[in-house]
Amino acid sequence: MRLHPRLAIGLISLAIVAATCSNETSAETIPPDATSVLAAAATAMGEVETVRFGMLHSGAPVYIDPADVVSFKEADGRFVAPTSADALLTIGAVGLTVEIGAVAIDGETCLSNFITGEFEPAPAGYTFDPATLFDPDLGWRPLLATGLSDIEWVGAEEVDGRAVYHLRGLADRERVELITAGIVQGQDVILDVWIDQETGQVVVAEFDADYRGDATHWRLTFRDYGEEMTVIAPKSCNGG
Repeated sequence: MRLHPRLAIGLISLAIVAATCSNETSAETIPPDATSVLAAAATAMGEVETVRFGMLHSGAPVYIDPADVVSFKEADGRFVAPTSADALLTIGAVGLTVEIGAVAIDGETCLSNFITGEFEPAPAGYTFDPATLFDPDLGWRPLLATGLSDIEWVGAEEVDGRAVYHLRGLADRERVELITAGIVQGQDVILDVWIDQETGQVVVAEFDADYRGDATHWRLTFRDYGEEMTVIAPKSCNGG
């Protein structure tokens, strides 16, 4: 059977369109081995321009002020390269659970007073600086490049609809301090990390840690990479 010339041309055109659409929608997947995944993840996390992040703590109270009055519960924030971040912190203080704002720009951190709402310079010894998570020389990039040992390949999984690779390894204590914005200090931890199969971006990280002899659990989440965000210094803090 011979096709009518117009019909043949039409079928060929449809095939070309279908092939083009297929090529446009299919992204290359990182090879499923620990070395390739960690290399891709180190590159991706060193190139982060903007991202939203969450940090959830459970277990024994962990204090973030030198007087052991303010305990950290969770944070939800944003990072804007190179050195700006803001976050809404849920903290425990004087028997209450309250929310305060934190803004860190160029290493200077300001906190909102949970009574007046005005921003003030963070007190000496305050340990939460979320901008360190994504510093390409200090945070996630060097952790993924060289800061993990005893690496275990767990497998391919799915997190919130995203195809991810799950790896586990022993994270160096200095890197742990930096990716927790200074809260978890002085210890190596077993880190579980879930990495996007296409972008290499970290989606979730979890670990257990000791705090003054008691157990704590930490879950870090990351989303909205590359979306437009702006961090503004509060006018009431440091003359901003």
